[in-house]
Amino acid sequence: VQLQASGGGTVQAGDSLRLSCVVSGGTFSNLLMGWFRPALGKGREFVAAIDWSGRTTLYGDSVKGRFTISRDNAKNTVYLEMNSLKVEDTAVYYCAADQFNDRGLEYADDYEYWGQGTQVTVSS
Repeated sequence: VQLQASGGGTVQAGDSLRLSCVVSGGTFSNLLMGWFRPALGKGREFVAAIDWSGRTTLYGDSVKGRFTISRDNAKNTVYLEMNSLKVEDTAVYYCAADQFNDRGLEYADDYEYWGQGTQVTVSS
């Protein structure tokens, strides 16, 4: 399974961006999908996740109400719509995938497949 993330860029605080992650080499509709970003002292910070059908979503506290995760199983793609961006959202964003999740969607160690990351820079 290969993951290719894109959509990052440099924006100003308050702006929006949409990240995409295209999955190949596997059955996308069988995969749980998540987005993570590095955080100082936290390793990989959980951003958002979505289950196989798209009916269940979960968000990290720092992005709740501003970010929206969605998926299009026909396009093998998961999206992260990021609104009201803040300077502290600056990071490389990684998409991740797994078929099953032992502890919960927010645990990075439970994801088997990872993309290469896309840089998001938010300036003040």
